[in-house]
Amino acid sequence: MKLPVKMPTRIPLRLALPRPQLLRPLHQSIVRAANVAPVVGTGPPPDPPTPAVRNAHERVERRKKHAELLRAARQVQSAQDGKSGGAAVRFWREVRVQEADGAFQVHLDSRPLRHPNTKAVIRLPLSKPDLASALALEWDVLTSAQQAAKQHLIPLTSLVCRALDVLDDDAAGGPEAAKIRASVTNTVLRYLDTDSLLCWAPPAGPHDRRNDAGESLRDVQKTAAEETVGYLTTHVWPGITIEPVMDGHSIMPKKQSDGVREMVQGWVMGLDAWEIAGLERAVLAGKSLVAAARIVAEWSEGPVGTGRAVPVGGFGVEHASKATSLEVDWQAEQWGEVEDTHDVNQEDLRRQLGSVVLLVSGTGKQRC
Repeated sequence: MKLPVKMPTRIPLRLALPRPQLLRPLHQSIVRAANVAPVVGTGPPPDPPTPAVRNAHERVERRKKHAELLRAARQVQSAQDGKSGGAAVRFWREVRVQEADGAFQVHLDSRPLRHPNTKAVIRLPLSKPDLASALALEWDVLTSAQQAAKQHLIPLTSLVCRALDVLDDDAAGGPEAAKIRASVTNTVLRYLDTDSLLCWAPPAGPHDRRNDAGESLRDVQKTAAEETVGYLTTHVWPGITIEPVMDGHSIMPKKQSDGVREMVQGWVMGLDAWEIAGLERAVLAGKSLVAAARIVAEWSEGPVGTGRAVPVGGFGVEHASKATSLEVDWQAEQWGEVEDTHDVNQEDLRRQLGSVVLLVSGTGKQRC
């Protein structure tokens, strides 16, 4: 008996060939877990790197050389502008202060100094001779008219014009009056809840740095804040309590208690034009409403000045600049100062705070 021959099954070619998208590569390498090195470091952190000690004489000589190069470059630029007949040449020979119509005026030869926007003659009260002299000196050091168009080269002129703008705005009358005053008040009050003097570092740990007196950063911040706040709550804002806005390990600032903001707002709105313009610059420079308020109150010749109550000079430019840059100075002492950065910023802070003292002070109030 013959068995039937089984015919092979024919598979279509399109089904017999594997499809490329169905192929899966096979890897035969052994999967090995990462070998994580154990953490063996214990004890306090290593000592910070010691900044390179520079020769003081070498540093002074280098800066003198830079100043000479800048002076030579300015002379060359002035000579080139003069040959080309451009408008950048300084058109005045001398600058002087004159008394005219019951006010001080700064004259460039025979031309009185004018407001860059309103073109009105800049008039300073007779009780501010130091401000008038400083304003004249600012224009005397300019080497070309082109420099007069740069705000960073005439900071005192900009500040005086800001005060004059507030005066004109207050005298406008009607619903449009005091718009600048209200804007400045809203701006400076924003710093009350983030004041640089009221933000304190957490309590020092066993490995945190301390100064020669054994004080931590928090101790230094607390001492500076309590001194300034005590002055303000005694002579300027009596009856209120100002608390730190960041204390300990908190990361979100807290607002002052009820009534504090209203009293500070009323005090700011009551400042005269010179005082409120100076307060604005001091707050923006030091990021501290508390420190700025003390500068204005201690040096102002106006009604808010406390010169009759306490001796003047207890909180000057040096004190204010140090109080508003405690953290930067603390880090620079530990890790070193970045040359031409930290020192330049510190000098700029002193310059701006010094302009505020010149603006608000005067001979109108007898000092103790």
